[in-house]
Amino acid sequence: MFLEVKEANYISDYKILIEFNNGVTKIVDLKNELDGEIFEPLKDKQYFKQFYINFNTIEWKNGADFAPEFLYEIGVVAEKDTKQHHSG
Repeated sequence: MFLEVKEANYISDYKILIEFNNGVTKIVDLKNELDGEIFEPLKDKQYFKQFYINFNTIEWKNGADFAPEFLYEIGVVAEKDTKQHHSG
């Protein structure tokens, strides 16, 4: 199965919550990945927020994008339920 981005939502800073077509949801922090001329505009957080899903990954209007496999690799699995319930 080819890895694809199904849904992507901005969280904060340079973090995006991404749901992949294999059912896994990950938090991807791109703060340290914005090297190179095409990624320069993405350092502006207002511009960074304006991504969209194109084909099978996230892309910005200047053509910058990341391979879904790369996003998956650097992402951290998001907990479905962030509320921890402790009985005491």
